[in-house]
Amino acid sequence: MKLRFAGATDIGRKRKQNQDRFLIQPEDNLFVVCDGMGGHLGGEVASQMAVDDMANFFIQTRTDDEITWPYRPDKRLSILENKLTVSIKWANWNIFHKAAEEAELSGMGTTSVAIAVDEKHLAIAHVGDSRCYRIRGGEITQLTTDHSLLEEYKKYSALSEEEIANFAYKNVITRSLGMKVTVLVDTQTHPKKTGDLYLLCCDGLYGELEDPQEILHTINEFRSNLDEAATELIARANRRGGRDNITVVLVELY
Repeated sequence: MKLRFAGATDIGRKRKQNQDRFLIQPEDNLFVVCDGMGGHLGGEVASQMAVDDMANFFIQTRTDDEITWPYRPDKRLSILENKLTVSIKWANWNIFHKAAEEAELSGMGTTSVAIAVDEKHLAIAHVGDSRCYRIRGGEITQLTTDHSLLEEYKKYSALSEEEIANFAYKNVITRSLGMKVTVLVDTQTHPKKTGDLYLLCCDGLYGELEDPQEILHTINEFRSNLDEAATELIARANRRGGRDNITVVLVELY
């Protein structure tokens, strides 16, 4: 089974900086989207550090099986889940300490959502509200749950669609890289299936294209060319207002 992939990012129509970053590292079948936050330059620094640290960890563990990991693997997780988790935790540690050392970067952080693929499985890891969707059999499914104040409220109260739409703090996240010296990473593993397509994206996309069916129809319309599909998703989000940076990565198994 092979992979097709594409990624794109855009500053949007309202922001002065693009604090998003994405990573496509085919040698490791590693794909990442990060959405930075935190003052002038802080978000850019955090998201760039995250993709760099994750990329480097996968490179180092690819070339040296005996390398000492910065965090002990969790026996409950698969190898792929462990690699993603440790790479994110390592990035979090570096971001946290850099923010503590440099006053102008104080408070910076970033979300992260990532996919890694091996011979049989696909693993997903995420922190924050950047998402992973899967398209399978003509249906789109959100696989990740946002680490946000809205999701916390939904655990304890049955909110109507109107209440969700009008929730004042829906963009407040409860977990990010750089927030604390340690971070809890959510992971999952799925068997590989020919024809599956995975979308990694930040809230700049789904915040404008709120109906997942619109995302599905856009991808299906341009599925023969994933670069065009990524570009069109961003264009449609911009046409809806482009209130934030917009980043997408598409990964298809064929």
